[in-house]
Amino acid sequence: MRSDLMKKGLERAPHRSLFKAMGYTDEEIAQPLIGVVNSANEIIPGHIHLDLITEDVKAGIRMAGGTPVEFPVIGVCDGIAMGHTGMKYSLASRELIADSIEVMAIAHPFDALVMVPNCDKIIPGMLMAALRLNIPTIFISGGPMMAGTLEGKTVDLISVFEGVGKVKSRQMKEKYLKALEDCACPGCGSCSGMYTANSMNCVTEALGLGLPGNGTVPAVHAARRRLAKKAGMKIMELFKKDIRPRKIATLSAFKNAIAVDMALGCSTNTVLHIPAIAHEAGIKLDLDLFNEISKKTPNLCKLSPAGQHHLEDLDMAGGVQAVMKQISKLGVIDLKALTVTGKMVGVNLKEAAVLNSDVIRPLNNPYSKEGGIAILRGNLAPDGAVVKQSAVAERMLVNKGKARVFDSEDDAIASILGGKIKAGDVVVIRYEGPKGGPGMREMLAPTSVIAGMGLDTTVALLTDGRFSGGTRGAAIGHISPEAAEGGPIGLVREGDIIAINIPKKTITLNVSPVELKKRQAKFRPRRPAIKSGYLVRYAGLVTSASTGAILRD
Repeated sequence: MRSDLMKKGLERAPHRSLFKAMGYTDEEIAQPLIGVVNSANEIIPGHIHLDLITEDVKAGIRMAGGTPVEFPVIGVCDGIAMGHTGMKYSLASRELIADSIEVMAIAHPFDALVMVPNCDKIIPGMLMAALRLNIPTIFISGGPMMAGTLEGKTVDLISVFEGVGKVKSRQMKEKYLKALEDCACPGCGSCSGMYTANSMNCVTEALGLGLPGNGTVPAVHAARRRLAKKAGMKIMELFKKDIRPRKIATLSAFKNAIAVDMALGCSTNTVLHIPAIAHEAGIKLDLDLFNEISKKTPNLCKLSPAGQHHLEDLDMAGGVQAVMKQISKLGVIDLKALTVTGKMVGVNLKEAAVLNSDVIRPLNNPYSKEGGIAILRGNLAPDGAVVKQSAVAERMLVNKGKARVFDSEDDAIASILGGKIKAGDVVVIRYEGPKGGPGMREMLAPTSVIAGMGLDTTVALLTDGRFSGGTRGAAIGHISPEAAEGGPIGLVREGDIIAINIPKKTITLNVSPVELKKRQAKFRPRRPAIKSGYLVRYAGLVTSASTGAILRD
């Protein structure tokens, strides 16, 4: 056992004494020590209940003959951090989470780990740590929030964000927005649509590192707590069989996860996180792989913000396993990939079934023949850009308009709310990339205001930053290289014509190569406003969004 390094033999008597100071018995110390990574806190709705989930995990570990040892990690609530300086720290927290788990698991050599995440950057941070450490590990999320209801209509967090724009454009009264605010998020769990948190929990399940149901069983259902106990018991099996994350998260498994991502219409943030996670496993995922898999994988689900369904509907319809079984008929799922059940994907899928064809459409009636995400390239984004094409209005799939250029999200929001953005405009927000932000802010506020003001079918938004999973409309992010690294987005001028063709996967700045060369010669990227602290170190090490915004070795 790895834990013998800190507990076995005469020389480890002082170490055992310290364990006993915490109340551990000789019997508990002798058993396998399982690290339980608890990301509970009182600032994230998806994490407010994780102490309960963690207690269930520990109960499962004890039932199966192990000794659980809990330790914490930090977490940022993207919704609460949205729209101010705090959002610059969200993506950057991913690396801190991965690093802190590495520190804890090597300083105290646990025999295995159970990761208990639920929201946006905590999940990929934990996945990165799991593949970096490569000791037996299982994931159990806290589960999705239920959707809210108001006057007989289903509502969620995005309803509130978009409500701000509706109030500003006099389509909604403040009194109704207050009612939305009170009921859109009815309780604990990761926000109820196919936003980043739920996207990543579903990806974790599809990757094989979470048990069936990990991505969709609601936070408030007793089935979530039972699943946590099963995860606690299952980690002991993984430990005994020495089944490690890199044996599960192979290239085939990552392809499975991307295929599910496409079928579900997940958040564009998965395009940042999946390559970063794969990097920790020594696997290089090129962005073009997303388009390659998308061509073979139809979009079968439209969950909020793309449609009216929520995670609870997906769960009742059969969940991730039903989606995998459906698209496996197309040959896009490797049925021989190993999972934390100890069995291959094909075995797990035998009992899976689609229980509601309105939520998970049949292969002969998809929402679209291609998957939910597309990678675009062109002279504006030589290294790529990403769009959630499943959430783009049909009339905006091919679009051309005049650039309205802003050097920060804040300036763009002020202009949008001030009524200065008109139908046909292409809003360009730059210096919000990993290095230029720094931190690559998630921009739900401008896209929600655009949607709330009824402009999402006439206005496109481009950025070297990123978008929330709750974003809908022609919102194209991760434009690489970013402005801070001298990318072409830094050369765009007010009034330039930008052409977008999502079906052809292109994004073009209609300016001659000669003119662009002149602009490039005079261009000097703007420096980030933040001059001290963690983000300065982060900006110095972070790479492009096209490589997952990982840190340089």
